[in-house]
Amino acid sequence: MTDHAEWLRQLRAEFLAAWAIAKKDMLIYYIKPNIIVSGALFPLFMFLAFAVGRPETPSVMIPGLIAITILFSASSIEPVSIPIERRMKTFDRLISAPVSLHAVVFGESLSGFLYSIGIAAVPFIAGIVIFATSVTNPVPLVIGVLLTSFCFATMGTLFAAYPTESPGDIMSMLNVVRLPLIFISGIFIPVDQIPSIGQYASYFSPLTYGNDLIHAAYSGTTYFNPVADIVMLIVFILIFQFAANRLYRKFNE
Repeated sequence: MTDHAEWLRQLRAEFLAAWAIAKKDMLIYYIKPNIIVSGALFPLFMFLAFAVGRPETPSVMIPGLIAITILFSASSIEPVSIPIERRMKTFDRLISAPVSLHAVVFGESLSGFLYSIGIAAVPFIAGIVIFATSVTNPVPLVIGVLLTSFCFATMGTLFAAYPTESPGDIMSMLNVVRLPLIFISGIFIPVDQIPSIGQYASYFSPLTYGNDLIHAAYSGTTYFNPVADIVMLIVFILIFQFAANRLYRKFNE
């Protein structure tokens, strides 16, 4: 019984530490111009560049816009905040604080996750108010947005492990991954219409499964089984969290 109580106490302490890290990022970085541009404006302009003139209805296009917004907004906080804090030498103090590395990685990911939820609400509300789109099943929308946001927030934390003091270095590497994900994940072209090599590549993209769930909320149909979408997103989250912990430990020994 004592061991169980001690475990719960430690878990609570770790969560409070992670929340303190996330709250710090909210207060400092959410309104920085480069965060707003890379996390909100850039995905919007990219989506419009490929969507304008296409025959699809808003109920088809809005889910794709939500998915792209999540991809960029969730993975934009940590690649900016962590290099800046390295430059200011505050990240070293954070790593050496009496909290586990798991709490640090989770807290950094949590800040990107919460930011992404707020930004993703914009196209969702715009779709309802401006284009009168309707959600036929809110369950896959909620699950898809939550899991996809945390997945890409963790991916941003993973890339931010690279030991640099320049956010541009990490953003450059991150875009090498983010941009191809858009075109193999069924956002602009359904997965079953992508050339075969692209279809195989789409299985390794977490955006494929997140986009599939979000589309299901509007259309009622999915390319994969919804349970498979959920499982794969959880698998990607666990992989990114594990890899991030290993890299931060390696680069900060």
